Amino acid sequence: MATASKPTDTPHYHGHRDRLRHRFIEGGPEAMQDYELLEILLFSAIPRKDVKPLAKDLIAKFGNLAGVINASVTDLTTVKGISDNTAITIKLVQASAHRLMKQEIMQRPILNSWTRLLDYCSATMAHEKNESFRVLFLNKKNELIADEIQQKGTVDHTPAYPREIMKRALELGSTALILCHNHPSGDPNPSQADIDMTRQIKAAGSPFSIVIHDHIIVSRNGTSSMKSLGLI
Repeated sequence: MATASKPTDTPHYHGHRDRLRHRFIEGGPEAMQDYELLEILLFSAIPRKDVKPLAKDLIAKFGNLAGVINASVTDLTTVKGISDNTAITIKLVQASAHRLMKQEIMQRPILNSWTRLLDYCSATMAHEKNESFRVLFLNKKNELIADEIQQKGTVDHTPAYPREIMKRALELGSTALILCHNHPSGDPNPSQADIDMTRQIKAAGSPFSIVIHDHIIVSRNGTSSMKSLGLI
């Protein structure tokens, strides 16, 4: 006579996962700590392991949930237990957030959504390790019609080419621009080089009646506006 097989023991973390999911549904993200939200994210990437210690290790290394989400795939995989696939799962959260923020401002009068614009620029650029130069192209209604990274540079310099920017603006039928670049140093104040570059771009746009509304500088410690500073 065949003997009945012994039921497989359920791993102890299954009950923990159910409780966390229930807390998230009932109380929302405000009811949870950073590492707990990260745990729920890791559930799908690592289905057969207790991920609570791993979530705490990630928070310890990168400071908080924002630090984890903004870390590069290379940096994430330096943490023991984080594979390329798991790192990509984490980065998908960042990519999705950026896409949602961009869709909130595209095809809308950008000057009426200035706070959202600053939030978007900060989210997409503040934590970059190298400088990059972004141009936001607007139409006659000041609606955002294109958002493009024109150049990427080093930790403290990004070249910008006024002729190329104006050429692209004419291709798109853009009549106004908002410039944006990041300072990986953490200091959002414009340098003299930033000021000179902005004036060159403004001069290049003048013959085509292309207006430079502002040049925003983004850093992890805040943002600055050249228009607000009286530099445009």
